[in-house]
Amino acid sequence: MKILMFGRGVIAAAYGWALERAGHEIEFYVRPGRAAKYGNAIDLELLDARHRLWGRRVTGKWPVRYRESLEPDHDFDLIVVSVQHYGFAEAVSFLGPRVGNATVLVFNNLWVEPLAAVESLPADQLAWGFPGAGGGFDDDGVLRATLLPVVFFGTLDRPPTEREQAVRTVFRQAGFRLRENTDFRGWLSIHFIQNAGLHTQSLKLGSLAALAGKTRNVREAILATRELLPLAEARGVDLRRHRGDLLPFTAPAWLTAPALAWLFRHFPPMRTVMEAHANTEELRAVCRDTLAEARRLGVSVPRLEAAEPYFSAG
Repeated sequence: MKILMFGRGVIAAAYGWALERAGHEIEFYVRPGRAAKYGNAIDLELLDARHRLWGRRVTGKWPVRYRESLEPDHDFDLIVVSVQHYGFAEAVSFLGPRVGNATVLVFNNLWVEPLAAVESLPADQLAWGFPGAGGGFDDDGVLRATLLPVVFFGTLDRPPTEREQAVRTVFRQAGFRLRENTDFRGWLSIHFIQNAGLHTQSLKLGSLAALAGKTRNVREAILATRELLPLAEARGVDLRRHRGDLLPFTAPAWLTAPALAWLFRHFPPMRTVMEAHANTEELRAVCRDTLAEARRLGVSVPRLEAAEPYFSAG
């Protein structure tokens, strides 16, 4: 399959590498002028946890191909879109008239209504998913990231189409395990507020990495997320459909906080994600947008409000 990764972010680069290794043809769309800046290879320091619990280290230079234009008559089979949630509207606006016959995988964090976010894209050419990976580019341009074994897919209360099944097959054959959710709109809202709860503490401490091993702060993050669950309900999410995903936040915090703090510090795939994440503005934006929605809907979120000094600036 010929696949276009939209942008050259952490997720695009990590999954582009994995999909190319599985036999697919990968290119990256980048803004005009960026290809020369990036050079013809990506320096990798990946922890690939698809087949080993503790991960397999992958280092070296990965030769890549960029394009700085996209015409509607292109021959890509799949376009993967994974950008910061606040950059999604711009990405979709660009892609709208240029999708051609490709399937578009929305592989993205979203806080706006999903169908409204993609209204300029052909509805019958969409697939919905979310990456199980994370990390960052360091100051030297090296991609330090973890590829976790699970990738999340879902639909908006209907069966997957043939296009969506084909996308799932691509990831399954690349060695990923798939988790399905038929209420992907609700899943995205819950994932977003989980991030907001976590970042009440990561921003307070100065970084995601600083949370590792700090049980008290992880407990506060869990409680902040728990306080945000009524916000998800106010947005129309049926929490009963997501009991499994919510268990770390609804179970007693005295039980879950030490376990999560240990994972952040001692489990290499998770530790790499925490240590390598470099985009502080993303963390701030998640908290700002969550708080704005809580105020709009009149939902009390005291822990998020208490953290506002850490994300209101910048």
